[in-house]
Amino acid sequence: MAQNERGTSRPLSPHIQIYKPMLTMVMSILHRLTGVGLYFGMLMLIWWLMAAASGPAYFDWVSGFFSSLPGKAILLLTTWGFFHHMLGGIRHFIWDFGKGFDLKEVEFMARAGLIGSLGLTLLAWVLI
Repeated sequence: MAQNERGTSRPLSPHIQIYKPMLTMVMSILHRLTGVGLYFGMLMLIWWLMAAASGPAYFDWVSGFFSSLPGKAILLLTTWGFFHHMLGGIRHFIWDFGKGFDLKEVEFMARAGLIGSLGLTLLAWVLI
C-alpha cells in the first residue's frame, strides 16, 4: 500500500515484473507484434511490386536481396507472422461469440496457435 497526498492508503497497481510470464500473455504480445510486423511485410511486398514495374535491372536487384540470407530471414519471419496473426485472429473471432473462455480452452487455443503457426510456416516453405 502507498499513501497519497492526503495520507490515505491505496493499493498499488502490479507492475509487469510482478507477473509470471504465461503462454497466453506471451501469445497476446506476439499477436500485437506480428500485426506491426505484417505492416512492414506489406511495405516489402510493395517494394517488390514497384521493382517489378520499374524494369528488369532493379527487379533483379530487389529479387537478389530477397534471395540472400537476410532477405530469406525476413520472408520467413513475415510468413510466420502472417500465420500466427491469422490464427490469433481466429481465436479472437471465437471469443467474440463468447466461446472458448474456459481456462483449459484458452490454454489449448494458445498452444494450438503457436504450433499451428510454426507448422503452417514450415508447410508453406516446403511447398514453395
